[in-house]
Amino acid sequence: MASGPLLSRSFAAAKPEASPAWRCRLSTSSILFKGLPIEEACARIAALGFEAVDIWSAYDKCPHLDDAATRLGPSGLKALLAKHHLQLCAFSVYVGGYPKYAELLGGVGGGVAIQGSAGPCKPEELTARMRAFLESLKPLIELAEKHNSRLAIENHGNALLDGPDSFKAFVDLNTSPRLALALAPYHVQAGGASVPEVIRICGRQLLFFYAWQNQPETGQLPGHGPTDFKPWLRALAQVDYRGHVNAFMHGHVEADAMSAALIKSRDYLRQCAKS
Repeated sequence: MASGPLLSRSFAAAKPEASPAWRCRLSTSSILFKGLPIEEACARIAALGFEAVDIWSAYDKCPHLDDAATRLGPSGLKALLAKHHLQLCAFSVYVGGYPKYAELLGGVGGGVAIQGSAGPCKPEELTARMRAFLESLKPLIELAEKHNSRLAIENHGNALLDGPDSFKAFVDLNTSPRLALALAPYHVQAGGASVPEVIRICGRQLLFFYAWQNQPETGQLPGHGPTDFKPWLRALAQVDYRGHVNAFMHGHVEADAMSAALIKSRDYLRQCAKS
């Protein structure tokens, strides 16, 4: 999970130069191994050299978060993560919603829950719609406060949180230290916008980052498709991003093939971070 104090209202401005102390910490998502039990998925992810795991609820029939909630419970999940020396970087709760998993997240020490935003709007309606959306999140923010957690809102095509203007509206209007952003570059690229620009708009309100490019199949993964991730990582360093860089794709790949693909992504991201 991200270190450091909770975000303040001032949301420190992006630094003009990358911090020499910034380190690219790598994670990946359990849904990439959705055909395996959560124990085996965590074992694989740790063995591949990732520091942390993003555990998914039932999107695309991923069983992991519901299994952890019903069978492992907080103590069992904490023990599983400790066994493999894995940090918990997030719960992805696109299916089920944060309230369903809030107690579990709090029970393992608190952390980040990721969900989407809302339906799209006309440009002239953006400020009002974003203000109303943030107001609607107040019950979830109160729940996050109770369970020592934070809520990260992810962008998507044809959604309220979509292009650079919508990120700027979110950052300008958000007043809660329990609420921030999850950035999916796949969707930013689909809209023709600059990923580094959006990273800089997010600044210290960026809580989760998918290392994910707009390509088909395994080309979505870092080091597989044509996207140069070095400018993305430089922008993350410039805003002093505190979370993990989460190698990600959608689509089912057999577990051994996924492991091999993630090894390539891991090595690629490590090399990019040195550049």
